[in-house]
Amino acid sequence: MKQIPKINKARRIVIKIGSALLVDGQNACIRQSWLQTVVKDIVNLRMQNCDVLVVSSGAIALARYAFNLNRHKLRLAEKQAAAAIGQIKLAQAWSENFLAHDITTAQILLTLEDTETRLHYLNARSALETLLKLGCIPIINENDTVATSEIRFGDNDRLAARVAEMVGADQLILLSDIDGLYTADPKSDTNAQHLPIIEEITPEIMAMGGKAPSGYSSGGMATKLAAGNIATTAGCAMAIAFGKLQHPLKALQDGARCSWFLPNHSTYSARKRWIAGGITTKGIVYVDHGAEKALHSGKSLLPVGIIKVEGYFQRGDLIKISNKEGLIIGSGVTAYDSSEINQIIGLQTGDINASLGWEGPDEVIHHDDMVLPLSN
Repeated sequence: MKQIPKINKARRIVIKIGSALLVDGQNACIRQSWLQTVVKDIVNLRMQNCDVLVVSSGAIALARYAFNLNRHKLRLAEKQAAAAIGQIKLAQAWSENFLAHDITTAQILLTLEDTETRLHYLNARSALETLLKLGCIPIINENDTVATSEIRFGDNDRLAARVAEMVGADQLILLSDIDGLYTADPKSDTNAQHLPIIEEITPEIMAMGGKAPSGYSSGGMATKLAAGNIATTAGCAMAIAFGKLQHPLKALQDGARCSWFLPNHSTYSARKRWIAGGITTKGIVYVDHGAEKALHSGKSLLPVGIIKVEGYFQRGDLIKISNKEGLIIGSGVTAYDSSEINQIIGLQTGDINASLGWEGPDEVIHHDDMVLPLSN
């Protein structure tokens, strides 16, 4: 068995904290005593020359309870209003607790588009890197005030993984109400076994995540495993650890039980890590068996191997690649929009220009803009 990562050895850590840990629903407030211990743990990590970024939920939960919005499922406009109200309280809580240690925090609100659009992604990464150089602790959350129900993360597990990939973190720590991954739900199955280390996120591992729970939490084990796919593909180890106790990070450092997902030490470039971590794609191109074989041997995707296009997308969008049987085999950045691909499906490269009426690239997706295989 491979060695379990140690958080005190990490160069850069992203810590995700959910609403259920941070917010006292009965009293509509932050769990201040618990938060103080988390902040002390983070301060200690910084003293060990570790950069720390925090992805913190809690904005909507704070406003729900305070404004008695917890009796029904919120409409989109109510969620957006609750986020706007609660985010001020959330940011203030983090700021005050870190200022007690003479550390400045910075609020970063991200949307799904900020991670999926390459230019936005690069700008966000630059801002985060600058804040870390200035000695600040970024406090990150999804910008629920402007996010729509169709275009949002919906959970901070995957947001945290995307941030970890963005800043090249060594480790992602998901503090939870459970001490890791089990072979089955330990609340309902007494034979469920705890998995302390997961070397690869296989379909069997993904199946252990089940479905996201109902209620205020938008996450669950399923989204944590999806986050693990993003993080480990980017070369980042991930831990699911019990967070309800005092000083949860110190407990983890001292060897508390958790589940570690080991990183995939691939040689992906930064651009390919961004492609591999993509959460949304604008469409799909289906390829024949010959093209599928060529792609797996490192070739680019040519029009001659495409048999069908699905969805509407533009040049530069991230799209999926599927084989004839409908299995997603990869993803990449397209050099053509969907209507243009429909014009050149099945054509040899020498016939592209005549069909389009202008000179286009030979490749629909260049191998430098493609990642295969892609975990599902």
